[in-house]
Amino acid sequence: MIYENPLAYLLGLEGQALLRSFTGEFDREFVEARVTEIRKLLDDESLANAAVEVARVGTVEGYRIWSATYDSPNSAFTFDEPVIEEIVAGLPTGVALDAACGTGRLSALLAEYGHRIVGVDSSPDMLARAVERVPGGDFREGDLHTLPVDDEAVDLAVCSLALTHVPDLKPVMAEFARVLRPGGHLLIADIHPEWVARGSIPSVRLPGGQPGRLESYRHSTGDYLRAALAAGLQARRCEEPVAPDNGQSQHLPGQPLTELGPWEVWPWCLMDMVPEAAAAANARVPVEIIWQFQLVKP
Repeated sequence: MIYENPLAYLLGLEGQALLRSFTGEFDREFVEARVTEIRKLLDDESLANAAVEVARVGTVEGYRIWSATYDSPNSAFTFDEPVIEEIVAGLPTGVALDAACGTGRLSALLAEYGHRIVGVDSSPDMLARAVERVPGGDFREGDLHTLPVDDEAVDLAVCSLALTHVPDLKPVMAEFARVLRPGGHLLIADIHPEWVARGSIPSVRLPGGQPGRLESYRHSTGDYLRAALAAGLQARRCEEPVAPDNGQSQHLPGQPLTELGPWEVWPWCLMDMVPEAAAAANARVPVEIIWQFQLVKP
């Protein structure tokens, strides 16, 4: 069970902002404003009893619920798709594995570039939508730890927004290396560990109405690299895109929201309660981490 206390989150943002000011990014006026705001937060009775107990939800159950709305506008897609498409455009066509393919959004992109698609996902509900989206694809139910794919069967593997749900990257990277042909490429995109730490974790409502978040883990940049190198995969590219608004709140400084929003939009609406602190804490923090690896030829 996860204990989500909005007051704790707001104080955390204030703390992040104050840490950045301690190294000279912000002046005395900013620091004093943060301390004043912290005192107001601590005195805010609306925050005192607003904590929520949130269930940890496995990926099969979580994505079953999310599958109905997964293809709705998702800002994360705007960060990984342009980079993945740029890389794919420069690679030869062949057999492409879309691991944790979901509803097939990347399978569709790969098919446009002439690849023969093999899609794997643990969620039957997501796979059903992928089949509709890419009728010519070969979609299979399976887990990232035991991919239902033969050794050295694919020229390209992609995996987007999935490895944050895996506790240990090493066995999954080893599976990717197993199914890739020598010289094949692996493209990975994930929510950046700094944003996972800031609560960018998918939320769902369970059938009984209880709030839940998909099981997620924070992997450092080095975790990805070490797991890849151990599997014989060499890094060819790494991108860490930053949001165009550079961490700014959509509200103007000095005009914070005064009421808690619904739990479904935590932590985003919480940031809008302390817009200056949120903008300072999140400035220049990458939204995703995107990797290109290549399997070293023996």
